Amino acid sequence: MTTQKEVLSILDEVLSLKGRSSGFSSSTPLLGAMPELDSMAVVALLTSLEDRFGFSVDDDEVDGATFATVGSLVDFVEQKLGA
Repeated sequence: MTTQKEVLSILDEVLSLKGRSSGFSSSTPLLGAMPELDSMAVVALLTSLEDRFGFSVDDDEVDGATFATVGSLVDFVEQKLGA
């Protein structure tokens, strides 16, 4: 499974999107565009990403740009995996 597919699966699960993420592309906007993605959901999403991919995220590593689009979130995960 590609990183993007795994990230979309986690988004779908954490935000209870009921499969809507399957239509998302790299340019799909997230933060500010999806009412489901509030501050509590960001925390749950980060926790799920850490659990699924086996990395940890420090508070100072994350900002709004990380969650701007599906692509920016996938890029963040791939950077963490490569670190």
